[in-house]
Amino acid sequence: MSNKSSTTSVNLLDRAKQNEPEAWEQMARRYGPLVYRWGREGGLQPEDAADLVQEVFRSLVGAIAQFDVERPDGRFRSWLHGITRHRLQDHFRRVNAEPIGVGGSTANVRLQEVPASPTEESSGRNLVNALALRALRVIEKDFQPNTWQAFWRVAIEGHAPQRVAEDLGMSVASVYQSRSRVLQRLREEMSSPPPSL
Repeated sequence: MSNKSSTTSVNLLDRAKQNEPEAWEQMARRYGPLVYRWGREGGLQPEDAADLVQEVFRSLVGAIAQFDVERPDGRFRSWLHGITRHRLQDHFRRVNAEPIGVGGSTANVRLQEVPASPTEESSGRNLVNALALRALRVIEKDFQPNTWQAFWRVAIEGHAPQRVAEDLGMSVASVYQSRSRVLQRLREEMSSPPPSL
């Protein structure tokens, strides 16, 4: 491996294989948001996606020794995506085994929509989205509930500002201001340096 980032990744994998707690913490920080995003793309609710991250990392602890970076397909991210896909399939098998509620289940359709293999571009975009979601969770406590709801419904869910203003008893200008304030705070959070290891 010639470039520094590959060497660092190999080093991190080697340390994880040695069960170094700091290596596993770094793995969780680096790949946890990505696994979470894959779970959400696969149709999981936020709580189930968080559970998926735990299940994938439990599987990883047992399987990391088998990962060989010298294989022709030795990209860790692709291997991790395969583990995640299997855990997603397990989840939907469990869901499908439970009694189906009124309205039926879309679990199988959602599972079929999970991409077989991520591209570099989509993986990078997914990681950025996962990091933004994590940052949003951090900053949510900084805002009043109405401000947060106005932002979330307009910026994330795509509702019309006029409708959100009516629903929340706010002026349209206040809805736009709420969106702007949260987005500004999100930019600040995303641009701040990560905590030291």
